Amino acid sequence: MSVVIVIPARFASSRYPGKPLALLKGASGQEKSLIRRSWEAAQAVSGVDRVVVATDDDRIRAAAEAFGAEVVMTSETCANGTERVAEALDVLGGEVEIAVNLQGDAPLTPAWFIEDLVAGLRDDPEADLATPVLRCDGQGLTALLDDRRAGRVGGTTAVFGAGNRALYFSKEVIPYTGQTYADGAPTPVFHHVGVYAYRPAALDAYRRLAPGPLEGLEGLEQLRFLEHGRPVLCVEVEARGRQFWELNNPTDVSRIEAMMAAMGLD
Repeated sequence: MSVVIVIPARFASSRYPGKPLALLKGASGQEKSLIRRSWEAAQAVSGVDRVVVATDDDRIRAAAEAFGAEVVMTSETCANGTERVAEALDVLGGEVEIAVNLQGDAPLTPAWFIEDLVAGLRDDPEADLATPVLRCDGQGLTALLDDRRAGRVGGTTAVFGAGNRALYFSKEVIPYTGQTYADGAPTPVFHHVGVYAYRPAALDAYRRLAPGPLEGLEGLEQLRFLEHGRPVLCVEVEARGRQFWELNNPTDVSRIEAMMAAMGLD
């Protein structure tokens, strides 16, 4: 039984075409592609047996193989990263206990986010999948609100109930709070970290579930599970002084580079 991290990467992003090959400068000024930084983040996770990049694009394949990644070619018909991870497992074969979807736009994902995620899914046998959530401080909440005010689709937020079962995910900032928070103060808003840990049976079932209206409206693949009543576990993770942000738009490049510089990450 093994844990496999799959990094789904496609070239034809509507908001940012070619995003996996975008270059990001680290603290020393060294440039690395987004897909490479995501792969390096996966390599730092303990307890993982295999890391693969799953793509349908030869440019991404060539770039990933050039820095030493194992690549699985998947079809162009995959509607999202979850479907691409499911197809990658078909190609890889073998016994897999847990498949982790580390989306290729999250190079700042700390190793312990994924380690805690895998542990959370193992401890909750009724959950189909697990995904991390990070409590926003005032500064993080302001960044999310600023994106929405500017009409940018930025980070995703999550709300969950008893047993940390997900209730909803949205690209709007939820739950509503009219309060003002200091930069380092905790808020009731949770930033959804775009990583998923699935049981293979749940991945297989996902492909047979029809996309629902909420998935279509929000553009969030995990809503397909919720719309069909499948249990999704939210695992709260700790920042431990690390800043986190995904690369959703071209304007996020400078934001992530500033975070890497501040944290001394190269």
